[in-house]
Amino acid sequence: MGTKRFVDLSIPIEADLPSDPPMMIPRIDYADHVKGAEQMEMFFPGVRKEQLPGGMGWAVETISLTTHSGTHLDAPYHYHPTMDKGKPALTIDQIPLEWCFNDGVVLDFRHKADGERITAKDVKKALDKIGYKIKPLDIVLIQTGADKAWGTEKYLVTGAGMDRESTLFLTEQGIRVVGIDAWSWDRPLPCLAKEFQETGDPGVIWEAHFAGIDVGYCHMEKMANLAAIGRPFGFTVCCFPTNIKSASAGWVRPVAIVDEV
Repeated sequence: MGTKRFVDLSIPIEADLPSDPPMMIPRIDYADHVKGAEQMEMFFPGVRKEQLPGGMGWAVETISLTTHSGTHLDAPYHYHPTMDKGKPALTIDQIPLEWCFNDGVVLDFRHKADGERITAKDVKKALDKIGYKIKPLDIVLIQTGADKAWGTEKYLVTGAGMDRESTLFLTEQGIRVVGIDAWSWDRPLPCLAKEFQETGDPGVIWEAHFAGIDVGYCHMEKMANLAAIGRPFGFTVCCFPTNIKSASAGWVRPVAIVDEV
């Protein structure tokens, strides 16, 4: 009988790393067990620290972050108020759970340059290379290699990214959850801004995200460890988001479940 191997595809939420724009960098206040003992004195009037195990109490953290900090799942509401050509866009608490536990497939685009487009033609070629035909509700994971730059200032500009046509190629076949090991599902924002300045074409701005206006879908960003899955398909992805009322995203700890012979 085979065993199951679990691969963590997330990055931890950490304070003070330069891997987000300044306004999005998480802040974490750690209250250790010594501080916890002081807090417990307020909850249990009359208790002395010496009466607690080792003179210590609980540990607790206070975090300031956005719903897009760390590895997270974006809901269609993040991209626009509507999806599916006019329907109200789903918020993260409305995402069908059946979207978030399905067969996975990894498409390797580590050969692409930073800021380069991953086109529909590229996606088709990658699928042909591994001999896989996607089906509705598969969870498609895009590997760019950007996670190697996590924790550095280069992270924001590392990796290739999807465009409108490649996103629609997937969603029009019934794909509802995808993911990428980069900061954004689109190409890095500075690359988009540079192209807009050069061409004046607003169609390049957030083109892959805005594809969700036509067909509602979710994407995971800031994933990691896709190479550790060890195969392009033949595994399951579990990626249930934190349930946040009316939010545009939720933190997620995606896991690849691989059956070992």
